[in-house]
Amino acid sequence: MKNELRGRTSKKIWIDLENSPHVPFFVPIIAELERRGYSAVVTGRDCFQVGDLARLFDLKCKLIGRHYGKHKLIKLFGLCYRSLQLDVALWKEKPSLALSHGSRSQLIACTTLGIPTLMLFDYEFASGLGLVKPNWIMVPEVIPIEQLNFCADRVLQYPGIKEDVYISQFEPDPGIRSQLHVNGEHLLVTVRPPANEAHYHNPESDVLYHAVMEYLAEKPDVRVALLPRNDKQAKLARHTWRKFFESGSVMIPDHVVDGRNLIWHSDLVISGGGTMNREAAALGAPVYSFFRGKIGAVDRYLAEKNRLVLLKSVEDVRNKIQLRRHRRAAGPEHGNKAALNTIVNTVISIMEAKCPTPRSNGH
Repeated sequence: MKNELRGRTSKKIWIDLENSPHVPFFVPIIAELERRGYSAVVTGRDCFQVGDLARLFDLKCKLIGRHYGKHKLIKLFGLCYRSLQLDVALWKEKPSLALSHGSRSQLIACTTLGIPTLMLFDYEFASGLGLVKPNWIMVPEVIPIEQLNFCADRVLQYPGIKEDVYISQFEPDPGIRSQLHVNGEHLLVTVRPPANEAHYHNPESDVLYHAVMEYLAEKPDVRVALLPRNDKQAKLARHTWRKFFESGSVMIPDHVVDGRNLIWHSDLVISGGGTMNREAAALGAPVYSFFRGKIGAVDRYLAEKNRLVLLKSVEDVRNKIQLRRHRRAAGPEHGNKAALNTIVNTVISIMEAKCPTPRSNGH
């Protein structure tokens, strides 16, 4: 590791944000690293409200590249092109370590620049990059190491789930319901569509998403806060359920919102993606998942603990979803910082060359 750090600014870390959940996740990590004397250069992909969320959290972030849709060849081109853009932007920075939550473009760029990499992720079925491997990976403890296609001595783990890292920093703002024009008589249901441009997308999720929307919109005492992943999803939703939007039973927030705050003040959450489901579970909110890809270890763990309900069919939508007022606690728990501290301590250990150095960037 000392050889790998030679000629670099030993206190500088490069963090890349490829998706919106990465913003709140890394905010407390960056703050804690800076408190301990380290600095971070932060880049982000200009998609999925990454830029808007960075501004919401007062995070200085340079946006580089964009999303290239779901066509495999175009996605591959976009991945390589963004990696080249990152190379150009970072070659003068000379960070000692690159950190991300699954940024494949950062990983390729680091291979070119010779920067050691620590990649976090919490879904073991995410596609990799073949021969291009990070130096270390870090996952929640509930993911069995033997299920990972990676050398065991390069796998690091942290307690709890990813969302525990930033839930511990959350302070509710009660104004969200009035901003959404939801009065005290209504049940507020937050819905997140499936990630239909992701490589792991299963069309069954789209069927369940439509069933969820039709089921909720017919309830006069329900108000749906819909959180599309992009403009394309928003336009399609407004077209498909135009009468529900016109009646006010479905709305899309007209500005970026803190998802944790919306979840906290919702009576239940229904989502086709992992992060919002796990955020709700971490906050103690009733949550239902219509994700129909391979169910990862984290979601299986939450389902086994009755903190998450998996919807597997249209019948489940009507039979399992319980529309009732959520009686939340006075405030979120702030005492559990084990996940945050473990991640930060691990990053610092690597920076200070206290972790074993992999011989190469492959197996």
